[in-house]
Amino acid sequence: MTMEISFPGNKKVTARYRGFIIETDQAKDEGGDGSAPEPFDLFLSSMGTCAGIYVIYFCEERNIDTTGMKMSLSFDRNEQTHLVETVRIQISLPPGFPEKYRSAVEKTAGLCTVKRNILNPPRFEVSAQIQAE
Repeated sequence: MTMEISFPGNKKVTARYRGFIIETDQAKDEGGDGSAPEPFDLFLSSMGTCAGIYVIYFCEERNIDTTGMKMSLSFDRNEQTHLVETVRIQISLPPGFPEKYRSAVEKTAGLCTVKRNILNPPRFEVSAQIQAE
């Protein structure tokens, strides 16, 4: 599978993948235009949305209505390394959510593929080639 990355100007970087265009930019104080999320914002949101889809599948399999359900993601970043040290996902269950599934839905959210890839990271290979004129 290949994702095409392009550089449309200033600090913008765009990815094209599976028919979608994913735009990123840097904040104004970082020299960007602030016109799109920063790449790291997308990384964080991928963790939350991945956990969210697992919760949806869990609820669908049990015919549990997800109306009113919410999730939030917060994190702690190391000031020296600037790397995330702790990620917290809080699931706000709506009234009437079956108590017997509360622990199971927490566990299910933790099964997301993004999290599993972080825990078992891929090998990265970077190369550069000069294009023919």
